[in-house]
Amino acid sequence: MNLNIKDFKRFEKQIILKKIGINGQKKLFNARVLIVGMGGLGCPLLSYLAASGVGTIGIADHDKVELGNLNRQTLFTTSDIGKFKVNQAKYKIVKINKKINVKTFKKKISFENIKSIFKNFDIICDGTDNYETRYLINDQCKKNKKILISAAISKYAGHLYKFNFKKKGSCYRCFMPEKPTEENNCQSDGIFSPVAGVLGSLQANEVLKTILGFKHSLNNQMIVFDSIKTNFRNIKLSGNPNCINKCLK
Repeated sequence: MNLNIKDFKRFEKQIILKKIGINGQKKLFNARVLIVGMGGLGCPLLSYLAASGVGTIGIADHDKVELGNLNRQTLFTTSDIGKFKVNQAKYKIVKINKKINVKTFKKKISFENIKSIFKNFDIICDGTDNYETRYLINDQCKKNKKILISAAISKYAGHLYKFNFKKKGSCYRCFMPEKPTEENNCQSDGIFSPVAGVLGSLQANEVLKTILGFKHSLNNQMIVFDSIKTNFRNIKLSGNPNCINKCLK
């Protein structure tokens, strides 16, 4: 994607930043990011990536919009109920910037389709709400040396982590080797809607930093956000010698 006068005016407030400039904006134009899950995390994440000028964005989700989604899934309105999330999200995003190439995958990520969906993207954003899919995404990214930026939310809290599988380090299975007996997600536990906005925005922040090559990265670290106390904690994610992905070998 070339940078013309209209593009310069649109992204001027980013371009004038010393760490971005015209070269950085071109990196954003040329970036290829996939978002898995168009829910409370995916909506703000997609909005900020599109507004920042990320050139190719994939969105994967098999669900339709429901009334109970609207308290936190800010891209959707009552007129979207009963329609596929990826279709309605694309419609809204193209209105923000027609130059963005939005690729939709109206399907649930599975062992059979994950390779073909992931292959044309460099950065994978996990916004799913179940452990089985998170493990599947983690293992595929690890195998194909993708960058994985994931977030999860429940009740009044959320966490964000990043793994750059182009380099050696830990993976999701290192600190969560087995699936917990109970799922912790919005459906089962409820969610304080601003938490989705905060974590989705943090995901977007980390994606943009990664594309631009900022030195201060979240690699092999997790941020934990507590909305009641309004505080953040950083936790280092160390490799597990018993990890089935052999992260330390």
